[in-house]
Amino acid sequence: MVVDAELGRFGDLLFGSALAVYVLAMILHAVEHGLLRRPSPAAAEARVPVGVGGGTGTDEAPVAPTDRTPRSRAERFGRMGVSLTVLGFGLHAAMLVVRGFAAQRVPWGNMYEFTAAISLVAVAAWLVVLRRHPDLRRLGVFVLLPVIVLMFLAGTVLYTQTAPVVPALRSYWLVVHVSAAVVSSGILLLAGVASCLYLLRAAHEANPGRLAWTSRLPGADVLDRVAYRATALAFPIWTFAVITGAIWAEAAWGRYWGWDPKETTAFIAWVVFACYLHARSTAGWRGRRAAVINVVGFAVMVFNLFFVNLVVTGLHSYAGVG
Repeated sequence: MVVDAELGRFGDLLFGSALAVYVLAMILHAVEHGLLRRPSPAAAEARVPVGVGGGTGTDEAPVAPTDRTPRSRAERFGRMGVSLTVLGFGLHAAMLVVRGFAAQRVPWGNMYEFTAAISLVAVAAWLVVLRRHPDLRRLGVFVLLPVIVLMFLAGTVLYTQTAPVVPALRSYWLVVHVSAAVVSSGILLLAGVASCLYLLRAAHEANPGRLAWTSRLPGADVLDRVAYRATALAFPIWTFAVITGAIWAEAAWGRYWGWDPKETTAFIAWVVFACYLHARSTAGWRGRRAAVINVVGFAVMVFNLFFVNLVVTGLHSYAGVG
């Protein structure tokens, strides 16, 4: 298998460009967040939270907004942030495509590529949410922050030059199993951020004197719905990833399950998210307790991504960190 080193370097340039654009987008979203006015108590009671799957649901206003309504400074900065996020997403996607052509394989064969792919899915999920509900744009700084951290780690600590994958990964299951893991992990990243923000926002609503900056966030109910629906979408995909991983293990090692650290942690994450979805659908466990479970699941995913891959020795030790 011939590797195009020059094309690989171009992919690395695209990766760095995407990261730089994401940083600028996050800065613009941070400026937007800082310029937002804290809603007065009367205005907060008059507004109906925006749901991820429903309409805007606002009470009738004295003056209906029109296309000619002047945009505030905060909105202008936020829209510029979204535009840069879309540009960064394009560069990011192009990087993975170029990396795939350079290595002549799917571009998620090592930790550098895998982390970049997860980040891309997280940004894609965020843009889909924004497309349906632009009012959630104020969350942009908090969504892009973990993406930027992951990409920074990928480009520094986890970076690997373009190369063929190890023989154990030369299987069509690399496409099926790992792509499912990438998609579900990226969506769960968005869900984890929403649950973290929910806990902070709920703490402020319970005691307005605490965490005053969270008053600029959407209501706790909105964040709860974002987290729930993202997790509900990602959970079947994660289930498929766990099942196909077991099938691949049987084909590669002659057993479906061997309690390898990677397998065990993936299963623990599956159990935690299953508990979250069950808790969220049970009236007595909605709210803070369910959100805590989702945050724990997100923490297990991060632990699985870094500690298990880089520190623990097992049959899945294919980090490819060079």
